[in-house]
Amino acid sequence: MKLQLEKFGKTLISRELGSEAFKAFQPTLHKFSKNEELEIDFFGVLTLSPSWADEFLSPLLNQLGDKLILLSSDNLSVIATLRILQEVNTRLFRIKS
Repeated sequence: MKLQLEKFGKTLISRELGSEAFKAFQPTLHKFSKNEELEIDFFGVLTLSPSWADEFLSPLLNQLGDKLILLSSDNLSVIATLRILQEVNTRLFRIKS
């Protein structure tokens, strides 16, 4: 399954909004097959803050592990945010080009 993060907005900032987005996505996540992969697409996102991403992507990484795939992006805020999260969480995201 592919998830366009843009559906949550073009400017993804704040812990509160990231947490709300994660909660809103939970019903879809519960329908997932154990073998299914989730691809996160950053296309259309202008700004991704570390706080929003930590509330949305970090729990997904904890739940899905290697089944979470982030599609590569040339957006500098996405690149910097993912680098920060990987350092803080000491876990690497699986990033697909």
